[in-house]
Amino acid sequence: MQEIFAEAKRKMRASGNDKQWTGGYPSDEALMYDMERGFSYVIEDEGRLIATFVLALCVEPTYNVIYDGEWLDDTMPYGTIHRIASREGVHGILEYVLDFAGTLTPNIRIDTHRDNIPMRHLVDKFGFTYCGIILLANGDERLAYQRIRQDVAN
Repeated sequence: MQEIFAEAKRKMRASGNDKQWTGGYPSDEALMYDMERGFSYVIEDEGRLIATFVLALCVEPTYNVIYDGEWLDDTMPYGTIHRIASREGVHGILEYVLDFAGTLTPNIRIDTHRDNIPMRHLVDKFGFTYCGIILLANGDERLAYQRIRQDVAN
């Protein structure tokens, strides 16, 4: 998985995002914690690991307070996508992840770094609504988005 994160970091740096996923993040300990909770997933293509992501089906503590906006719905259970990364040259992973996540929850949240222009484009493309700013445990800000499947939104 760390090989995939290294490739994803190279893609980030090439797109001008020098501030996200620095200082050894994500650590092996963080990845193990996700696995222990059953939230870590990998995607294979013909036996080759091509992507990884976290789908946490629980309350995300850093989402309890949102600044300069509000969640579309703050009462329904939700799933949160974190640490989505793919090998260089691999495309379409977010769509695949969203299709999978949608089978488990109609309410999905995701956040990203302000400088992650490719991810910001993708969350817009896939119908997420920008909701505001959340702060990570270390105080770093992230742009927060939510998408609720229409058949449960009303």
